Amino acid sequence: MNKQQITDDEVKKALAACVEQVRRNIPEYTNNSQNHSSVNGFYPKCGNTQWTCGFWPGELWLSYEASHETSFKDAALVHVQSMKNRIGNKIEVEHHDMGFLYSPSCVAAWKITGNDDARSAALLAADQLIRRYQPKGQFIQAWGAMGEPQNYRYIIDCLLNTPLLYWASRETGDEKYADIARAHTQTCMKNSIRPDGSTYHTFFMDIRTGAPLRGATCQGYSDDSVWARGQSWGVYGSALAYRYDPQPAYLESFRRTLEFFLSRLPSDSVPYWDMIFTDANAVHDGETEPRDSSSASIVCCGLLDMASRLRETGAAEYADEVKKYERTARIILKSLADNYAVKDSSKANGLVLHGTYSKKSPYNTCTPEGVDECVSWGDYFYMEALTRLSNPGWNLYW
Repeated sequence: MNKQQITDDEVKKALAACVEQVRRNIPEYTNNSQNHSSVNGFYPKCGNTQWTCGFWPGELWLSYEASHETSFKDAALVHVQSMKNRIGNKIEVEHHDMGFLYSPSCVAAWKITGNDDARSAALLAADQLIRRYQPKGQFIQAWGAMGEPQNYRYIIDCLLNTPLLYWASRETGDEKYADIARAHTQTCMKNSIRPDGSTYHTFFMDIRTGAPLRGATCQGYSDDSVWARGQSWGVYGSALAYRYDPQPAYLESFRRTLEFFLSRLPSDSVPYWDMIFTDANAVHDGETEPRDSSSASIVCCGLLDMASRLRETGAAEYADEVKKYERTARIILKSLADNYAVKDSSKANGLVLHGTYSKKSPYNTCTPEGVDECVSWGDYFYMEALTRLSNPGWNLYW
C-alpha cells in the first residue's frame, strides 16, 4: 500500500474541522438525539430510542477533550441524563447494543468527569446486556425475544458491545461481566470468521443444543458475501478483545480480518458497502455501488488500537507490525479527510459523506435507509481515529 499518508498537521486540521461542525450542531441536538443517518446530508432529530444514540454524545466528548470548551461538556451531560432515563425506564433496550449506547456516552463521561450518574447508567446497561447471554450456546443474543429459534443468533457487531462488560468488571470487581464477554468473543471468533479471514454478519445457533448452525446476513449483499461494516467490526472488535484479554488467537483474528479487508479495498482505500464489490465490478447497469466510509473509519480505529497495544508490550518482534498498522491507518485517513469529509456545512451537517446504513439487495433482509449519507457512527469513529493520532495517550471510551 504505497500511498500518501495523512500528516500530523493534516490530522490537526481535520480534527479541528470536526470540532467546529460539532459546535455548530450543539443547538440542534442537545435536547434531541441525532438520527442514525442523514437525509440528503442533514440529520433529522429523534428521540433517544435508536441503537445509535450514543455516538453523538461521543462526538461531544471527543470535542471537549480536543478543545476543553465547557459547551461540549455541558451538552454531553444533558445526554448522560437522557441515557440514565433510558436505561432506568427500560426504553428500547431489549437488544445487545448497550455498548454502542453507553460506552461513548456514559463510560466516556465517567472517565472524563467522574460523573456518578454516568457510571451508574453504564453499569445498569452492562446488567441489561448480560441478561441476553445464552449459556447453552455461549453467546449474547442480538435481537428479539429470548427463547425463539429465529432469534437464537448473534452478530459480529457485538464485539464492540463486549468492552462495556470488561469495563463493568473493572469497576465492580465482579468477573461475571468479563466472563460473559470472553465466552461470547470466543464463540464469535470460532464461528463468524471464515477460513479466508472474511466474516459473516450474523450467525445462527441451535436452540436445542447450542451448537453452531450457519452464518447469514441481514445488511450485507448475501449470506456468502462480506458486508463491509461487519468486516470492520471484526477488525476493531478483535483489537479490543486482544486489549482486554490478550489471547494469541485474538491477535491472529485481527491479522486475518484486517488482511482480508485490505485485500478488497478499491483504489482510494475506502470500501464499497459490501466487499463482494471492487473497482472491477462496482459499476453495472449504469449504476455504481455506494461506498461505506464508516467501515474505513472503524478499521482505522482498530489499526491504531492494535498498534498502541503491541507497542505497550515493548516486544521488539512487533516493531514492524506497529509501523505497518500506523502507516495503513494514515493512508486510509488521508483518503477520508481529502475525499469524504464534509467541507461545506451548508450541504451536510455530518462529518463524513458516503456512508451506508442499510442497502437492500435481492438476498438480504434489511430495510433500505441511509444509503450514501452521513451516518452517526461513521462520524464518531472518524473523530476517534483522528483523536488517537493527535493524542496517542488518549483514554479510549471502549
